Amino acid sequence: MTLADILKTVVSELQQHIVKVVVGFVLMGFGWYLGHRRARHNWTKREFFDRLNFSLNWIEDGTLKLRTLSERHCEEIFLNKPATEVVLKAARAATEASPILSLSEKDYWYYLNSVLNELSEEFAIGHLKKAQGQPVSSAIYLICLTCEAAADLRMRKVRAMVIQKSLLMNLPKERPKLERPHHHIRWKTLEFMASEYQKRPYQFLELELSV
Repeated sequence: MTLADILKTVVSELQQHIVKVVVGFVLMGFGWYLGHRRARHNWTKREFFDRLNFSLNWIEDGTLKLRTLSERHCEEIFLNKPATEVVLKAARAATEASPILSLSEKDYWYYLNSVLNELSEEFAIGHLKKAQGQPVSSAIYLICLTCEAAADLRMRKVRAMVIQKSLLMNLPKERPKLERPHHHIRWKTLEFMASEYQKRPYQFLELELSV
């Protein structure tokens, strides 16, 4: 092989690598642009469907209380992209009148069990204390997947509602006092959950939490 042939081969290889590098940068830039555009759109509309919020609900001194126990990316909870996409599709389809995620009955347990495992991990210390015979306070809770939608809602997220079973089964007939005006949305959600539990119990999963 002559020197000219060697140089020609080197130039050809360099050209191919340059093309690959340029294409890689273009694709990376395009992906960044789409991600940035999507994030900006979500922020503008206050829609964060990729987040799963664990929301504790209870009534204290006649006032409805809402507190976040934890928040994760949906893919961290549902473990793979196809399962997450099913949840996000159901979340986008949820309405103000029907905030519980509409998922296949045969698959619902798997989604809820993923949520239960994450929540149970948050309360691992309580479970260990109980197993060792140490004094703990325990209660039976229900979890339910929702995505609330209303004109005055501050932001939309997938929410794992957490509420004591005894409370959901015996909600007051009159709406309790609210910490914030927009919490009326949550009260409607809880009323809907109480009704749906009687008709579609598969949309709920029971767990014991100890602290």
